Amino acid sequence: MESLYQEIILDHYKHPRNFGEVPGCAAAAEHENPLCGDQMRVAFRLEDERIAEIKFSGKGCAISQASASMMTEAVRGCTLAAAREKVTDFLAMMRGEREFAALDETGELEALKGVLQFPVRVKCATLAWNCLAHCLDAAGKDGS
Repeated sequence: MESLYQEIILDHYKHPRNFGEVPGCAAAAEHENPLCGDQMRVAFRLEDERIAEIKFSGKGCAISQASASMMTEAVRGCTLAAAREKVTDFLAMMRGEREFAALDETGELEALKGVLQFPVRVKCATLAWNCLAHCLDAAGKDGS
């Protein structure tokens, strides 16, 4: 199972989904991890109160880039409230406060649970999710 998780992470790192910029974005946020130098920007565009398009850009380790790629797939199409709930749940899971659950249709986010064994890498896995949390706040809506 561990090798499958490694394959998923490497696939998202080598072939990131939704990498780039969002023209006319509703919100964007940038963060960096000073411990390792990872830099991340997340932006999204809304349509009918849903995240119609979401992309990330920046540079970083395989974990930060793979997590960002998986995150964009997990929240695209969500309302702001549903996206906020996924962010809250993922961050709680990465703090070890709850069991990993399927937050995405593919279950690929579960591949990141191995990061919990390396506490210094948790910040890498949560970087994009913290960016998204700020994007959701910047959008100024609760999605309801």
